Amino acid sequence: MRIVFMGTPDFAVESLKVLVENNYEVVGVVTMPDKPAGRGHKIQYSPVKNYALEHNLPLLQPEKLKDDGFLEELRALKADLQIVVAFRMLPEVVWNMPEYGTFNLHASLLPQYRGAAPINWAIINGEKETGATTFFLTHEIDTGKIILQEKIPVTETDNAGSVHDKLMVMGAGLVKRTVDLLIAGQTDAIDQSQFIKPETELTAAPKIFKETCEIDLNKGVEEVYNFIRGLSPYPAAWVNLRFPNQEEQITLKIFETEKEFAEHTYQAGEVITDGKRQAKIALKDGFIVLKSVQAPGKKRMEIGEMLRGMR
Repeated sequence: MRIVFMGTPDFAVESLKVLVENNYEVVGVVTMPDKPAGRGHKIQYSPVKNYALEHNLPLLQPEKLKDDGFLEELRALKADLQIVVAFRMLPEVVWNMPEYGTFNLHASLLPQYRGAAPINWAIINGEKETGATTFFLTHEIDTGKIILQEKIPVTETDNAGSVHDKLMVMGAGLVKRTVDLLIAGQTDAIDQSQFIKPETELTAAPKIFKETCEIDLNKGVEEVYNFIRGLSPYPAAWVNLRFPNQEEQITLKIFETEKEFAEHTYQAGEVITDGKRQAKIALKDGFIVLKSVQAPGKKRMEIGEMLRGMR
């Protein structure tokens, strides 16, 4: 079976790697165009492009997915199947091209958490499990028939980074199993409507912007704790805080915390600190104990290091 693989970030590389290392016939790779990054605006290749180049895989980097030139090149690859992992929304002319269609690996248990940021929102919402799904692409985003699904637990100390890495590896295995089913002609894809019971409330996973990441200090300890780990290490939750003996507020990115439930008389958002090693933020039902933070213009550091630098 001739396969074209489409993806861009590290999350996608693991799936491509599994296909290449298990000798599936990958006849082409489609990834995003190169873009300048960092202070020097140096051209940066996507992780998928780097892997494709290392393994001499034919590479396409279209600016526009409906461009005639790209469609011609894609057709010339004569793919039987296309696989999408963390790429862009495809037009029908692309996903409908191969005989076996196009399937996508999505980092949630569809139909829950359709959208651009499923890992983040699952943790923010305090889910105790998540997973990955392979499904056939169709007109509406993340709504196609489900081929395979696998679950993983989300622990109290997991964050978006650790869950990303677990799903990346597990998802690659799911991609391989999906291809094997298609080759064997055993795919019995299930309509997503069959996963939706009358009492099921569907939760979306929309794209996350900077303003999405601001911590709401009126919320409780559990919600704030989940919010921080759901955005850690990237793009990172942030909050404006005034430390004792400091005249101005600072905008702090927060990566790692601990929960402390307690009754107290502090105002929500007040910072309690010994000025040396410890600092915590008061909330209505307790405290968020700061562990790992980043102040403007500084690198990420332990809270003690930041406090000693402020004196």
